[in-house]
Amino acid sequence: MPEEIIRTLSVDGVRYSYRVLPYASGSGAPVTEPALVLGGALQGMYGWPQMDDHLGPATDVVTADLPGMGSADPLPPGPSADLLRRAVLAIADDLGAPRLNLFGFSYGTAIAFGFAQRHPERVARLALGGVPVHIDAAQVARWERAREVLAGGDREGFAALAADALMCLDPERTVHRRELARRYVRRSFLHALTHSPHATDSLYRALADRPDFSGGLSGVPALVFAGEHDTVTSPERQREFAATIEGSRFLTIVESDHWVVLERAVEVAELVSGFFTETETQTRPGAAPVTLPRQAGAPVGRT
Repeated sequence: MPEEIIRTLSVDGVRYSYRVLPYASGSGAPVTEPALVLGGALQGMYGWPQMDDHLGPATDVVTADLPGMGSADPLPPGPSADLLRRAVLAIADDLGAPRLNLFGFSYGTAIAFGFAQRHPERVARLALGGVPVHIDAAQVARWERAREVLAGGDREGFAALAADALMCLDPERTVHRRELARRYVRRSFLHALTHSPHATDSLYRALADRPDFSGGLSGVPALVFAGEHDTVTSPERQREFAATIEGSRFLTIVESDHWVVLERAVEVAELVSGFFTETETQTRPGAAPVTLPRQAGAPVGRT
């Protein structure tokens, strides 16, 4: 396994870092362009070992503590979408990569999708999972309650409420590794709130910001996937979003919810690495790809 490289950049005076696990197969040039992974609000550069394992044999794997995340500086007041997109562009430029494979999950999907819209020439392929394209009133109410608990100083209570708000707890629906994922998410929230000086602000911004997934996209091969029991945004809503990306593919992964990257970590890593390397994209748990050849509003059928 090659040694990782950590580099520090800044945008508008905000310092942040990214990590590169260099390709070192010994079998010639990388199979595909470097792959940049952008995760949830508190998912930093060290949270993706499964992607290292599956993408490492094919290309450089890049993860990041973008502004407002992990070890990076906090985000300045005001809208942050443009700054985060420029932070991604700076990573691509610093790598010397004409194009990147982009994988965005949850909060990271808005950054990845917005970047692809504005810089399609810099994106080789786009994979998006757990896209929070629609947050209903019940979900907003749960998060508001969690924010109140955190504002009152109860970090453990917040971690429990926040984790539960992101998961399907219906006992009638089977979710692989549900309790394991639930405990992990709770611990992750609590650890971030305890050790990161601006984790609370980052969470507030992630909850308060309403990312823009409108406008469609063309010219970028794209894959969108969802856990079949995602309660943050239903698979149906995510499928509708996928239809706004010309030529994209959509699939659901069974026995999983919004935290599909934890509950089905190996399957997600295989799916994304297969898509980026243009090999088989079918997942072991029987996900069924759907081809979406038209823009939003057009009827889409299963193939």
